[in-house]
Amino acid sequence: MEIDNLPFGITDWSDVERTEHTGETGTAYWRTKHFDKLRVRMVEYSENYLADHWCSKGHILFCISGELTTELDDGRVYTLKPGMSYQVADNAEAHRSSTTVGAKLFIVD
Repeated sequence: MEIDNLPFGITDWSDVERTEHTGETGTAYWRTKHFDKLRVRMVEYSENYLADHWCSKGHILFCISGELTTELDDGRVYTLKPGMSYQVADNAEAHRSSTTVGAKLFIVD
């Protein structure tokens, strides 16, 4: 990741518009900021959320609250709890997220 043309700034996430993204089950609520080539998001997953697609985009993801299960297309499964993170490169390992209890995440991609 290369960060260019990004002056110092502060984001009050409560001021960022929330968009709704329906999963196979449940709903994800995104607050998204774009900084040149970077997309930075605060994402909240409802209880019983399951993504409706496999993602091959690279991310750095930090779990703020709740619990997130990430399944890789090779069958591996990982669970993130508050204070845990994962990172994956673009087009490296397709993955999809789910949660039974809900989760709040900070994501950079």
